[in-house]
Amino acid sequence: MDVKTNSEVFINGATQAWQTLEDGLKRQFLGYDDQLMMVKVTFKKGGIGQLHKHYHSQTTYVVGGKFEVTIGDKKQVLEAGDAFYAPPNVIHGAVCLEDGMLIDVFSPAREDFLTP
Repeated sequence: MDVKTNSEVFINGATQAWQTLEDGLKRQFLGYDDQLMMVKVTFKKGGIGQLHKHYHSQTTYVVGGKFEVTIGDKKQVLEAGDAFYAPPNVIHGAVCLEDGMLIDVFSPAREDFLTP
């Protein structure tokens, strides 16, 4: 992937490239600049968004599936229509209980996602 400072203005989800990640995850960038980033992430059942933390604010919408989400010392099962907020520098992660999709929004943008 070429490192860019911002995405195109219009993003066609049907033709936008996907990145294959570990644990049955794939991600697709849906728009970003240096201050904001939206990413679609698909999970297969059993896929794990490893526990991690970063300095970015993150809010995530559950499009479909079922996920056990950990934020700090709290755990909750979330389904389609639910969402969560992970404050900066707080450990968080998710385990996919049923095939699903999340929409992550970060501020500022996750520059580490754009580095080849």
